[in-house]
Amino acid sequence: MIRFLEKKDIPEVLKIYQSGIDTGIATFETTVPSMDEWDKKYHPSLRYVYDENGTIFGWVSITPVSQREVYKGVGEVSIYVHPDAQGKGVGSRLLLHLIEQAQLSGYWMLQASIIEVNKASIQLHKKCGFRIVGVRKGIARKNGQWKNTVLMEKHLVLDS
Repeated sequence: MIRFLEKKDIPEVLKIYQSGIDTGIATFETTVPSMDEWDKKYHPSLRYVYDENGTIFGWVSITPVSQREVYKGVGEVSIYVHPDAQGKGVGSRLLLHLIEQAQLSGYWMLQASIIEVNKASIQLHKKCGFRIVGVRKGIARKNGQWKNTVLMEKHLVLDS
């Protein structure tokens, strides 16, 4: 079931985040943030976990893309699913729930910047109504190689 992510869940969330780092294609981050850093980064009321009998199998949240007033309704999506739960619909359920809750909270657009080789994440976002805006060539340098990201968006007002 999907429920609000509580502070007590953050250690499990960080383990799932570490699994994402370990893939090499889920994030450009190389180390897991502290609990406090993670808690400060993500929206305080738009953060959810997929909990099955007390086991966390995924999480989703957003961060604002800018502090400027004109962009206050635009959020960047972060979604991570435990390796044991991938391909079982957890990601879709979490992302659709976040979309609904973000719209109810006044957000008008969500975006995602996905490492180009992460085809599963790109497909997940497409399945949930995101569209590809473009490819950002060489936006990051990791292990001495330039990496691309696919920029995706879902407008919550104009696409409804």
